[in-house]
Amino acid sequence: MSRTVLITGGNRGIGLATARAFAAQGDKVAVTHRTGEPPEGLFGVRCDVTDPESVRRAVEQVRIQHGPIEVLVSNAGITRDQLLVAMEDTDFRAVVETNLLSAVGVVKEVVPDMIKARWGRVVLVSSVGALAGAPGQTNYAASKAGLIGFGRSLALEVGRRNITVNVVTPGLIETDMVKDVTDARRDHLLSQTSLFRAGRPEEVAGVIRFLASDDASYVTSGVIPVTGGLGVGH
Repeated sequence: MSRTVLITGGNRGIGLATARAFAAQGDKVAVTHRTGEPPEGLFGVRCDVTDPESVRRAVEQVRIQHGPIEVLVSNAGITRDQLLVAMEDTDFRAVVETNLLSAVGVVKEVVPDMIKARWGRVVLVSSVGALAGAPGQTNYAASKAGLIGFGRSLALEVGRRNITVNVVTPGLIETDMVKDVTDARRDHLLSQTSLFRAGRPEEVAGVIRFLASDDASYVTSGVIPVTGGLGVGH
């Protein structure tokens, strides 16, 4: 059965791989993008996820095009790395606003339709850094850790309506977001994985697609690592 899926930040990286995975199984997929053009073959809606009015317009466009949203993947995120003592307050706030507060805003727009339908899937894309931490990423780790507390609390609020909420925590994944990681830092991270390699966006997408499937109907409040073993113990 085809479902309506919305993926924020779905024009590249993990978001795009996830959009392709859902589309391949016949779902009606919409992706948000702030700049550039939408991916070929997908319904794209231009949206600044930090702007509530932009989010409302985007969600309404998806409803008109595909119907009420049944699966939400909140993936949009940014990094502005710097040691805390040298970090500008604006950079800390921008990361928290984009990675955490925007997810809250999108969920608030989408979940009422799921409650009405008494069915829904919400998947929040966090990071291994939320649990393990990372130097220069106090803002990023704080925002991604916030998604875990938010998601688990939301799961308790909406579970009676047959809505599941789960969080995935990717590790070192080959996307544009890690292209500026130094060779030394990359080697250090890989040395801490069990598989001794970086992951592919498609490997994260497969886990997200599972969490949105009927096979995962009894999985909620989960924090699922997709890390190759990085961050084990956290």
